[in-house]
Amino acid sequence: MKIFFAGHNNFGNRGCEALVRSVSGLVTKEMPGSSFVTPSLAPQLDAAQWPQHAAAGIRFIEAQRPPKSLRVWHWGRRLAPFVETLGRPSHTLQPAVRAAMAECDTVIMTGGDTISLDYDLPSLYDHCGYIDNARALGKKTVLWGASVGPFSKKPHVEGFMRTHLATYDQITVRESATMRYLTGLGLNNVVQVTDPAFTLQPEAFDVEGLLPVLGPEGLLGLNVSPLIRKFRPDDASREQLDREVAEFARRAVESGYGVLLLPHVGPLDGGSYNSDHAYMKGLVERFGLTDPRIALAPSHLNASQLKHLVSKMRFFIGARTHATIAAFSTGVPTISIAYSVKAKGINSDLFGDLPVVLDTPDVSAGTLASSLQSLQSHEGEIRSLLAERIPTWRERAAIPAQMLAALR
Repeated sequence: MKIFFAGHNNFGNRGCEALVRSVSGLVTKEMPGSSFVTPSLAPQLDAAQWPQHAAAGIRFIEAQRPPKSLRVWHWGRRLAPFVETLGRPSHTLQPAVRAAMAECDTVIMTGGDTISLDYDLPSLYDHCGYIDNARALGKKTVLWGASVGPFSKKPHVEGFMRTHLATYDQITVRESATMRYLTGLGLNNVVQVTDPAFTLQPEAFDVEGLLPVLGPEGLLGLNVSPLIRKFRPDDASREQLDREVAEFARRAVESGYGVLLLPHVGPLDGGSYNSDHAYMKGLVERFGLTDPRIALAPSHLNASQLKHLVSKMRFFIGARTHATIAAFSTGVPTISIAYSVKAKGINSDLFGDLPVVLDTPDVSAGTLASSLQSLQSHEGEIRSLLAERIPTWRERAAIPAQMLAALR
């Protein structure tokens, strides 16, 4: 089977990389010899992140920026907000991208939370446009292991999206909150599974020199991102948040931990936009986190290497969803710094009522310290639960590949 991956355009977000690696691996296991057309805004950089990509059936092509029609629509709705109630804008693929899609049998939207309001309407409708084009070309369309919506804050968008989602040949979702929401919209083409990244294989490598000096309590992994700052209303409160995160790292060291600051999102060209590494490096420099028991992992590691590194932690606290999935799936007790119902939904499905989620707006030195104490208190229970459930979650992550094989 030949597949076109939508919903992704670079490996700077290691969660996107984890999805492409995982979904392609699951499909190939079910249907050997499958190949995958993978749009990228930086094909050479993405290829370098995964040297074995060709052997895995991956072919990178140049991705396109959002089409002019979408940019004009966005400009129009800013001038006249009622424009967005009139319908979704048209979406045209560039000839090379359209030709690449035409060669494929199926278009897969690679999941995550792209089909939501979290990244505003232009992003949502750009992703929807790929499925519109796929349907026009007569291709099968699949939404794989996603969190979707909710769109209820914008009823007109909810109406558009109900109609759009009904056109998919196959939808699988990664948590029960999305399952309830979509079935509540009357959709009957939805199956609940788990995130494909639960199946991502760690890539072992020499971590000597990357880890901090260990304390008696072992190693704590900490992933914080610039994204959490947007939940603060002004510069002063954002600066306070930065101080609080730095203070927590100091407290963890004083409590006996070595702390590894672990980035999971950041441009592969070394840029600072939306970069966990740049943000945490700034914390180290501004707040003097120079203790040998605190280390910052490098920015160049790929998704599989990061999963191997996460597996070395005793505990993990993470803001990026796929960083926490890397920890869950390697048996590491984890606190999720969560801003959306989707991240909370994954945790609820996996852990039940265990206190493993810290709401993003509530992040402070005190709440982070309390969260770490909670992990200590529930460590045995969490480890036992992960050992019991993760094998089943890996099996459920493979269900979409089985469904895809039946869709041919």
